[in-house]
Amino acid sequence: MELVILAAGMGSRFGGLKQIEPIDEYGNFIIDYSIYDAIEAGFSKVIFIIKESMYDTFSSTIGKRINDKINVEYAFQRMDDLIVPIGKISRSKPWGTAHALYAARDKITENFAIINSDDYYGKESFRIAYDYLSKLSNNSFGQYASVAFRAANTLTQNGAVKRGVCVRNDDGKLMDLIEASIVKKDNNLIATPLVNFQNEMIIKEDSLVSMNMFLFSKDIMEKLKREFEVFLTCNETNKQQDEFLLPDVIGNLIKQQKCTVDLLESPSIWYGVTYSQDKEHVVSSLKKLVDEGKYKKGLW
Repeated sequence: MELVILAAGMGSRFGGLKQIEPIDEYGNFIIDYSIYDAIEAGFSKVIFIIKESMYDTFSSTIGKRINDKINVEYAFQRMDDLIVPIGKISRSKPWGTAHALYAARDKITENFAIINSDDYYGKESFRIAYDYLSKLSNNSFGQYASVAFRAANTLTQNGAVKRGVCVRNDDGKLMDLIEASIVKKDNNLIATPLVNFQNEMIIKEDSLVSMNMFLFSKDIMEKLKREFEVFLTCNETNKQQDEFLLPDVIGNLIKQQKCTVDLLESPSIWYGVTYSQDKEHVVSSLKKLVDEGKYKKGLW
């Protein structure tokens, strides 16, 4: 089973490259804990999607630690890796998470899970992901899943977080993802949608939210190709800023009835360094898990 890790982005709010920020006394990063949990769950291959300029840093740190534990490959997100010619543009930011996944098309050989590099998802989340994928035929078409989390389990004390609020139907399938900024105010969770100027809404603490932990059959790559062509055609006016994002692609595919997305609830608590002030809490929380024996000291 393969795990794809989105690791090409920079942590602007944190003020640096979060992926290589040591999070314990042994120099491990959050990403190390995710890989450890994935291996424990049964995953046998990890594909890092990074900027090519980051390769030496990754291979000499994370890669060096895990090369003898799991099959490791790298895919590079390149600005010029496009489907259709769009002429010369001045763009400095990456094209987005869906474009990053497309960069790994030649590395992915079977159904797979994808995660962010700077989020701690918890052991149970990877068990849920592996169990789902292990039952999914390699010939599956348009059958995907989202491992989602209770909103209250994904907050920080230091500001708002960006999450995909999950809208589901009576069959437990995902109907839509509303990208929103979520913050706790006066004991209420306030979600402010990031697009279409929608009004803020109060959501329940157990409302399910997405953090880009998706499970895909291999056919998603062909769908990404077609959707990226549409994205480039429809975003003529702002190719410098618009992003080709996984939640948007999934929402579009659902609306077009080109896929179904099972919504899988994880009981895990999220940890992450959205803001620099979050680090102390993450460090202490992971240390507590080590002290409880849920991780061995030093991991590797």
